[in-house]
Amino acid sequence: MPTRPRETTLLVNPAAGRGRGAHFAAVAAHRLRDAGFDVRIRTGRDGAEAEAIARETVAEGGELLVACGGDGLVHLAVQAVAGTDVALGVIPAGTGNDVARYLGISRTDPVAAADTIVASRRRRIDLARSGERYFVTVLAGGFDALVNERANTMPWPRGQMRYNLATLGELRTFRPLHYTLDLDDEVRRVEAMLVAVGNGPSFGGGLRITEGALLDDGLLDVVIIKAMSRPGLVRTYPKLFSGTHTSHPAYEHHRVRRVTVATPGIVAYADGERFGALPLTIECAPAALEVLA
Repeated sequence: MPTRPRETTLLVNPAAGRGRGAHFAAVAAHRLRDAGFDVRIRTGRDGAEAEAIARETVAEGGELLVACGGDGLVHLAVQAVAGTDVALGVIPAGTGNDVARYLGISRTDPVAAADTIVASRRRRIDLARSGERYFVTVLAGGFDALVNERANTMPWPRGQMRYNLATLGELRTFRPLHYTLDLDDEVRRVEAMLVAVGNGPSFGGGLRITEGALLDDGLLDVVIIKAMSRPGLVRTYPKLFSGTHTSHPAYEHHRVRRVTVATPGIVAYADGERFGALPLTIECAPAALEVLA
């Protein structure tokens, strides 16, 4: 029988999913307490405070940290629990929720998501690491990163439409980028629209850019979308939702333990969060995270 942690910190982003975070947290906390969990609800005023709460939970010997929010909050929680015996649970309440997709957790029903935690079935998964920072999903290092940068400066609209408009805006001026890649010590130079480094298969709410990536194979999946026309990129974009872009002539896929991605002027995003300016070296951290799934 799975063992259930007694002490549980529920880390909440109340603004996630246009306010769903606070509601989902209250529902999930009620379900967990009914099942015998000792739940402390903690809310960070910003990302730095949320990560500090997560690290405090680990330092105090907490048994389980549950992130109630989007992939960005999961990203912050992972920085604290990676490489420890503290398990991570997820109550997805954001707009993308790709980590919940990976783990088979309900993205619409907080009671069903809490039931995954009640079942307390643990699984070890890989993480990707660059320096001291980790990510769970995909690092975006090209056109997709520029879209994120543009979207983050737009006060309106909210949700997916903001990213759709940012995509259209970026398409007007985007040109292929010159990349230098070190793929397990094999150097590759290429002109490309983007380079994505995947620990898992999708990002951005189900865009399956690194289709086929596994969470427990000890490898990273590096996808290169080589230079194509702007109309070609527009036509290819919908295929990312089904993973059928893998048959496109501009698609290139590598599985590696470590990769360095270099191109000028790009700030990479990972788990939907600003991660760092390229060049970056990313390596797989095998079995670095224990999750409830």
